[in-house]
Amino acid sequence: MPTADPNPDTIAAVSTPPGRGGIGIVRLSGPHASSIAAQLVSLRHPLEHGRARLADVLDADTDDAARGEGARIDEAVVTWFEAPHSYTAEDVVEIAAHGSPVVLDLLLRRAIALGARLAEPGEFTQRAFLSGRLDLTQAEAVRDLIEAQTLTQARQAARQMGGALSRRVAPLKQALVELIAVLEAGIDFAEDDLDVTPQAEIARRIDALTPPLAALEASFARGHIVHDGLSLAIVGRPNAGKSSLFNRLVERDRAIVTATPGTTRDLVTERISLDGIPLELVDTAGLREGREEAEQLGIARSREALADAALVLVVLDATQPINDEERRLLEAVQDRPALVAINKSDLAEAHPSARDLTGVSALTTSALTGEGIAALRERILALATGGAAAEPGMLTNLRQRQAVSTAIAALADAAQANANSIPHEMILIDLYRALWALDSLTGQTTPDDILNLIFATFCIGK
Repeated sequence: MPTADPNPDTIAAVSTPPGRGGIGIVRLSGPHASSIAAQLVSLRHPLEHGRARLADVLDADTDDAARGEGARIDEAVVTWFEAPHSYTAEDVVEIAAHGSPVVLDLLLRRAIALGARLAEPGEFTQRAFLSGRLDLTQAEAVRDLIEAQTLTQARQAARQMGGALSRRVAPLKQALVELIAVLEAGIDFAEDDLDVTPQAEIARRIDALTPPLAALEASFARGHIVHDGLSLAIVGRPNAGKSSLFNRLVERDRAIVTATPGTTRDLVTERISLDGIPLELVDTAGLREGREEAEQLGIARSREALADAALVLVVLDATQPINDEERRLLEAVQDRPALVAINKSDLAEAHPSARDLTGVSALTTSALTGEGIAALRERILALATGGAAAEPGMLTNLRQRQAVSTAIAALADAAQANANSIPHEMILIDLYRALWALDSLTGQTTPDDILNLIFATFCIGK
């Protein structure tokens, strides 16, 4: 585990979002946090760990002799968390004043003048990681919680912050360390006629590690979708009801709907949540030979959206036969995650060819009556997640997935080397590679440049 600098700077930052609000917080962390805070404000009672203290924020130009009621700019609540019982495991002071940018700027500038340094993005959380308060998966979850846009995202981040992923990895790492220790002991004491670990025992131990790691890697299928979301392009011929279905899915009249074909000339996007999965819906212009320049440009953008989207919803008109453009479209999406909605099912005269589809998943809908909309939502959700269920300790980003994939590949190499009766010294190389990969997952062997890149994505003050 990386260790913090034994004599770090004291850092300071405004930890609340920019702008005006009821409360604004200036946070300090480091060896001089409490002494700087005592000079920033006039405390009514001495600081005490974990207790809030009322204080006056004074004008910076006021000398000691002139301090009085007229010199006070604001009132604040000051809370001191003594090391190591704080977020960063250092002395931390939080000054909660009114959310005036002028007052917060005054406090921050004075803190810097008194010896503090302006915090870098994510530096408070980075110090928590370096001190061992959090591992890297928990630190990443702090950022995820701040950026969460759905309750499901927040819940997933909260579980990760609580160490769900770390707890899932810990027994696997322990089993791997025990296997490495056994092989190392066999090498160290080979001259003492100590029994060497049998080949079958090594194979059994490696085989026991692979399935849970494979299951952990598979959790990325849902974990990253909850974390990042997906885009879904709604495509089809003009006047098939794409915009009407779009409005039904977003549950408001977001796109203009008329009986005139070709109403949608540009992409219309809206972000929704399906069972906590963030989904960006893209309503597109009807695909046909454009009759005007504006419509031609809209159709070109529709084709770009179709190419870029993770999911595709093809909308057919149940009252019309399938035309050549639609047949080409259906052929193009057969190898992609796609659904077909046969819309206008409420109309009595439905053309039979619109229901005779092969190679694609289709269901009937009516944007007018709402028929099939609930089923459409369920189909979209199943398509998005691939049927993967929510579980504790899911992988949520590519860095985590790469670490687990590397560990699985290293164990496969070790198993192959063992099957080929390769010396244990060589098997250990692969086992250590797997261990280092799992260590990088939690941050114990993560290079500094990667750590800096991770924490640089945090907001200042966190």
